[in-house]
Amino acid sequence: MRSAPTLSVVVPIYNEEAVLPSFAERLRPVLDGLGESYEVVAVDDGSRDATPLMLAAMRRSWPQLRVIRLGRNCGHQGALTAGLHRAYGDYVASIDADLQDPPEVLADMLRLAQTESLDIVYGVRTDRTTDTIFKRWTAGAYYRLMRSVVGRNVPSQAGDFRLLSRATVDVLRQLPENRPVYRLLVPWTGLPSGEVTYVRERRAAGESKYPLSKMIRLALDSVTGFTAAPLRVATWLGLAGMATCVLLALFTIFAYFNHSAVPGWASSMLITVFLGALQLLCLGLLGEYVARIYVSAQGRPNYFVGYDSASEAEIDDRPAAPVIVPHQADPDRMAPTV
Repeated sequence: MRSAPTLSVVVPIYNEEAVLPSFAERLRPVLDGLGESYEVVAVDDGSRDATPLMLAAMRRSWPQLRVIRLGRNCGHQGALTAGLHRAYGDYVASIDADLQDPPEVLADMLRLAQTESLDIVYGVRTDRTTDTIFKRWTAGAYYRLMRSVVGRNVPSQAGDFRLLSRATVDVLRQLPENRPVYRLLVPWTGLPSGEVTYVRERRAAGESKYPLSKMIRLALDSVTGFTAAPLRVATWLGLAGMATCVLLALFTIFAYFNHSAVPGWASSMLITVFLGALQLLCLGLLGEYVARIYVSAQGRPNYFVGYDSASEAEIDDRPAAPVIVPHQADPDRMAPTV
């Protein structure tokens, strides 16, 4: 029976052939110098470049490297879920391969978790000057929104670079999340946590996998997955629209009796457009929640593994957690680095 390593490092990867050699050159010395047993769980999220071949070549000289290849592109959170569910370690860290989050911080995370008996250690960015102004502004807006909606326990400027205890991973495996957003789910557990700060670096090579459209999708998943507040916003907007219409009606009656009413196309169109936009906004908010119910009813898996370099016997050594409610991941949600 396989013994569990002290640390598992989960690395979701999608089309990272340009940065993968540099990432391995920085990550391996850090892990070898820990003095602890470890494994690196590289989750290939359906890469279409030379990433699978490069991972296979690295395994020949790096026995601690384990490659999991997903059957299709499942998105960043799906790949991260696959790594978390299949990792063996007593502690499980997650990091992206773009080297914006420095691997050297992993040693500090593990040390802090062990010395202070913490279940969660967040990697918190203290300096994002390497990002564009627009990137910093949208990231700041996202975290302010999440802290106002979900609660103050969401660390500001903490993404998916973190370390979790085995107990935390087991809790996450039991949650019936259809679209998991771990930067919100992990704080939600309320387990003892700490922080390690670092300076965010530039992407070492390759291109960002997370444009504005995917940042908006992440924000929508975060809000609709953790609160019903948008539904209440739709209700209040509807009430405000009705109140506005009542005031306009009273004003029209008053103007009519004072013989100052001037019929006009512009005012009619203004009211029509306003009410139409309000209705569409409310329908859109409702549609986001209906879509989540639809995806949940489909029951499709969050990920499915096409290949795992660990043998099936080794995989079955660790007892399975309760069954998870799966979903069909959106390929657009990849590599969040907000």
